[in-house]
Amino acid sequence: MGRSIAFEAAVAGGIPIIANISQCLSANQLESLTAILNGTSNYILTQMQERGADYRSALAEAQKLGYAEADPTMDVDGTDTAQKLAILAHLAFGARVHWRDIPRQGIDGLDLVDIKNAQELGYRIKLLAVAELGGDGLELHVSPTLVRVGTPLAEVRGAFNAIRVVGDAVGPVFFHGLGAGRMPTASAVVADLIDTVVGRTAITFRTLELWSQREARVALRDPKKVTGRFYLRLHVEDRPGVMAEITGVLGRRGISIASVIQREPATEEQAVVSLVIITHETIESATVAALDEIDRLKCVRQGSVRMRILD
Repeated sequence: MGRSIAFEAAVAGGIPIIANISQCLSANQLESLTAILNGTSNYILTQMQERGADYRSALAEAQKLGYAEADPTMDVDGTDTAQKLAILAHLAFGARVHWRDIPRQGIDGLDLVDIKNAQELGYRIKLLAVAELGGDGLELHVSPTLVRVGTPLAEVRGAFNAIRVVGDAVGPVFFHGLGAGRMPTASAVVADLIDTVVGRTAITFRTLELWSQREARVALRDPKKVTGRFYLRLHVEDRPGVMAEITGVLGRRGISIASVIQREPATEEQAVVSLVIITHETIESATVAALDEIDRLKCVRQGSVRMRILD
């Protein structure tokens, strides 16, 4: 139809990630993209980590300050992040995926105990959007992830966003800035207006064939085959033989244990304790199946948690 759309402000607020991927990094085959794309969720996580606030208190504070909507569902359940990841995956890899088809998990079910466990282990929990190109396709997912303290993504605080992009020529590139707010958004919108007036938007839109009927340049990887390390937290009975039952399930699924933390009961009468397991690299589907089987053991109580780890 001869029309084009400028949408810099659609992803990461004032960070010019759309222009950088579609123009500045066009000489590269992009290999991966790992990002914090929702300022509301990152603000909530920061309050839980730094102030020890529980999820509900941190959300209420975010709403009071205007970082969260009256109905924050799309921000905290991973929907907003998945929508932005779908845009970036289209630009960076030529993927044509509906955001609903991206596996996603939000922070709305996150417990403060997992924040504290992560800190003890040397991690911070972040809601990450991941796109990684492999030999068997493009891996896409959104989930709370343990990120190693001291790495750039782990140090992103408050309502800020960040994107780590890896290209085959340029190597790793890191973008960081405010992901929302009047002036950061206005900066992106005015840049879109300027690009439209001088013709850059039309050139980019036409050259990349954005949202055309063209076939996708990359296939999506089966989410069940994605590999990684995982954090597991279980509520188990404090009695002999429990560890043998749980490790037996993990072993049958081919999951190797890297470390285990078991909390001592607060009192002699306490019959259930928290058990944290960190796995070596394994297949996602194996951890899902293992946790489903473990949850059915008589020695395990409801409320098990599984999260990815990014070292």
